[in-house]
Amino acid sequence: MTARIFKPAKNAMQSGKGKTREWQLDYEPEQPRAVEPLMGWTSSADMKQQITLRFATKEEAIAYCERKGIAYEVIEPKESIRRPVAYADNFSFRRGEPWTH
Repeated sequence: MTARIFKPAKNAMQSGKGKTREWQLDYEPEQPRAVEPLMGWTSSADMKQQITLRFATKEEAIAYCERKGIAYEVIEPKESIRRPVAYADNFSFRRGEPWTH
């Protein structure tokens, strides 16, 4: 049983960064998922896949794993590169291609 400790990525459908400040602990699947022959649904007998724990800091998540004897892997977050953009840049003379309607 191995756990992953990571910071979740920002939701691609929204501009906010909700639920991305906390560290999350998820368990790696121990058994592969199987397709049920009757309905065609994907299922698994591994119940630990449904558990998600959230911690305020990475150190709290690591301490939890060490206290419970769980093997873990820490995945460091990648910082996004933000460049400031202004609406007036659409009409700038330095624009690479001319703006048209």
